[in-house]
Amino acid sequence: MYQDKKAVLIFGVGPLQESIIGRAKKMGLYTVGIDPAADATCRDAVDAFEIVGGQDFESTCAVVEKYGIDAIVTAATDKPLVMMARIAEKYGFPFYSVETAQWSTDKFQMKQRFIEGGVPCAKGRLVKSVEEVEDFEYPVIIKPRDNSGSRGVKSCRTKEELQSCIDEALEYSHLKTVLVEEYIEGQEYSIEGLHYDGKTEVIQFTEKKTTEFPYNVELGHKQPVILADEQKNAILDVIYKIANALKFENCPSHTELKINGRGIFVIETSPRLGGDYITSTLVPLSTGINMEDQLLNIALGEPVDTKTGRFEKASGVCFLSLPEGLVTEINKSISEAASWDCVVDFNFNLKVGDKVNKITSSLNRYGHIIVQAKNRNEADLLIEKYEIEINKSVRIE
Repeated sequence: MYQDKKAVLIFGVGPLQESIIGRAKKMGLYTVGIDPAADATCRDAVDAFEIVGGQDFESTCAVVEKYGIDAIVTAATDKPLVMMARIAEKYGFPFYSVETAQWSTDKFQMKQRFIEGGVPCAKGRLVKSVEEVEDFEYPVIIKPRDNSGSRGVKSCRTKEELQSCIDEALEYSHLKTVLVEEYIEGQEYSIEGLHYDGKTEVIQFTEKKTTEFPYNVELGHKQPVILADEQKNAILDVIYKIANALKFENCPSHTELKINGRGIFVIETSPRLGGDYITSTLVPLSTGINMEDQLLNIALGEPVDTKTGRFEKASGVCFLSLPEGLVTEINKSISEAASWDCVVDFNFNLKVGDKVNKITSSLNRYGHIIVQAKNRNEADLLIEKYEIEINKSVRIE
């Protein structure tokens, strides 16, 4: 033992894990982080850091035993889930099964479980070439089976575009096939849930804004959603089916779905916290409930509390989307955005001379602004106003 505190092993020590590292330390836990990258962004934020390859089971076990680990967690990434399930199985940590982890990190296996469990979803199958998509109507969605963050996901309007889309998706995959799906029209949402003690609890509904064709990158999220109670209840029923189909237990979940005139269609799900500040920032701002804290409680075998301190407000994040070109001028007033009314966080990643390219994944967005408001209408107005102000402050030629 290296410490008197309970020790939590955090898989991944990058920006996506920064918030949960802070929450663990605030709870008085000894934080141990592992990451394949020696220069991982948050390596200095944890109490102890070890360089461990993502597929290195023996070295991960060695870290567990070296530090006397009491719990394992990650946030907003699918990559370590199978390894975490294997570690949990060996050491008896609260987690889900290896089988669940495998289903959840392969979009094709996930779709098979959806179909078997009566979960409404887009029709789709695995392909290697254009000829295998002859019976699909366009547009279609091409996506890697084993990646996240919209990487390699692209919409195809015509057969002529299809092979290049397949090739691009394969570049983001370790597998030799990609998933082709029918395109589902409709507004997209994500559902943030917790699964513990044999029950499923939805904490918040999130409304999404995404880029237009051909990519499907998230440009904003708002909470709460504007949906009738009947629609929310129908979504809850779908979430329960997903939890049963994939055997979610001792975990959070982040489920993406669309709603149109034909009903609800699940795009995909994952037994982990949502990224894009959804669960780390927006949920606490809109509900008063910190899902990272509750995940840590689940991982430690402690009671979960989703009622104390709960309130109903609104929150939203807008990821900055700018026209393509070269940044020639940035007004100094943009530095004041962090102090604008109701702004919780502001980040701007461009400087004069930078080239602005088309946004093709969550990795190449140009900054964000997060707000908290009394209600959804106020949040909508603030985000619209601030996005206009920021865009006016940046000259692109």
